[in-house]
Amino acid sequence: MGFPTTRLRRLRSSIGMRNMVRETVLTVNDFIMPIFVTHGTNIKEPISSMPGVYHFSLDRLNDEVDEIVQLGIPAVLLFGVPATKDAIGSSSFDTNGIVQEATRHIKSRHPHLLVIADTCLCQFTDHGHCGLIHVHEKNGHQIGEIDNDASLAYLVKAAVSQAEAGADIIAPSNMMDGFVHAIRTGLDEAGFTNIPIMSYAVKYASSFYGPFREAVSSTPQFGDRKTYQMDPANVREALREAEADVLEGADMLMVKPALSYMDIIRLLKDQFDLPVVAYNVSGEYSMIKAAALQGWIDERAVTLEMLTSMKRAGADIIITYSAKDAARWLAE
Repeated sequence: MGFPTTRLRRLRSSIGMRNMVRETVLTVNDFIMPIFVTHGTNIKEPISSMPGVYHFSLDRLNDEVDEIVQLGIPAVLLFGVPATKDAIGSSSFDTNGIVQEATRHIKSRHPHLLVIADTCLCQFTDHGHCGLIHVHEKNGHQIGEIDNDASLAYLVKAAVSQAEAGADIIAPSNMMDGFVHAIRTGLDEAGFTNIPIMSYAVKYASSFYGPFREAVSSTPQFGDRKTYQMDPANVREALREAEADVLEGADMLMVKPALSYMDIIRLLKDQFDLPVVAYNVSGEYSMIKAAALQGWIDERAVTLEMLTSMKRAGADIIITYSAKDAARWLAE
């Protein structure tokens, strides 16, 4: 009888053996591909800080979506880049808003592709915050603060408008207190009782969002989002945030970002009986792209290892800008 270490070596002795005893299997069904849609015509504009990712106008969207479907990726997550912005983000709930138009366009061509609508105000407001701003004077200075309750009403309008356009899943990313309850109530009252909510339950005030903010021009014009996004140093707070969303009616719980928060993914997986979503965010994607372009790493090997580790940590679903590449690599 061999020592345990010898037994382990035997189980790793060939590719076939390793595949047979593999504990975590990554498949194309795990992926959601984000898409950035914008007004205009004949636009396929590279996002400089996210190599391989583009802004698409509706007339250039078909090739992208057709490829996603052909690769077997089951869902897309839509982010809108509006033509105009205002203080309340009114284009977020406009019937002819860019996310609503893109949703109708995609569903008419690929009715079985799941369309997930990001529900937030940041890319639609002229101040770049995720909610409405209340301005008041303090010590002779104009101070802007998030008006949480007023923001909820507009987020509900956006969610209902997205559902009316045909979105299959509403994904609120705003981190306002009580947003899941407000949106669940609004959807139910509008007759969309079967539309699930993929809650950005644990969203950290992270430095990994930089490329995304370039992509949607949503950098706050003043202050930051630390009053409504989580402190990266906190763990127990993540449980409180997630539990609140579960009680308010969330159907899926997201952790954002993913790579530096594997412990949080595992925590939610162990604590709650709901699907856990990991968002492999723009900064994580761009770091790998940048290193690969320099020839410092093997992009394919590192990307698949990273995505596998997210699933191993407990993610049931992974939102990733690498979805198309990973789908091709897994099919080879």
